[in-house]
Amino acid sequence: MNQDRRDRLRDAAVAVLAESGGRGLTHRAVDAAAAVPTGTAKNYFPTRDALLRAVAERCLEQYRALAAALAGPGPADAEQLAALLAGLLRDVAGPGRPRVLAYLELQTEGTRRPWLAALLDPIAAGDFAAHAHLLRTAGLPAGPERARTLTLALHGAVPHLLTGAPDTLAAAGLDDLDRFARGLLAAVCAEEAR
Repeated sequence: MNQDRRDRLRDAAVAVLAESGGRGLTHRAVDAAAAVPTGTAKNYFPTRDALLRAVAERCLEQYRALAAALAGPGPADAEQLAALLAGLLRDVAGPGRPRVLAYLELQTEGTRRPWLAALLDPIAAGDFAAHAHLLRTAGLPAGPERARTLTLALHGAVPHLLTGAPDTLAAAGLDDLDRFARGLLAAVCAEEAR
């Protein structure tokens, strides 16, 4: 099969899932989004589960590319790490929005399809190790508890950034992502009470 066309269909499926949700992910919708003849997506991904698997695999590829970029030299200090985290959060609400929405839709589907949950597991699980690495690289305390706190706080911010409700963003401090990231790092890395 043509790999370029397969990737085009997978990217179209990510876009359809992000825009229309799980119920809107159909072979016909993917064909339309990819601007290919009707039946093309079904030829590549014969079942709905095969289509979901294709989207999950594409999301995993995109996650691994992002993780590889972050695994480089990394931030040299807390200020650089805060800027990097704020940039990641901006990506969620900006260019990365379709990818993140598709991933969240896949997580919902994964509650009914254990094979899909297992396929997605490396994405969320990888964030804990990645954030511990970023904390260490920036010269900050990076124990498992701190990495968990940072990861879960960032994950908790995602739905609010996606919906963009202004009062909620303000209440959560997400209306200023630079300030949010600096405050989060300060809270996560604060010295333990004596």
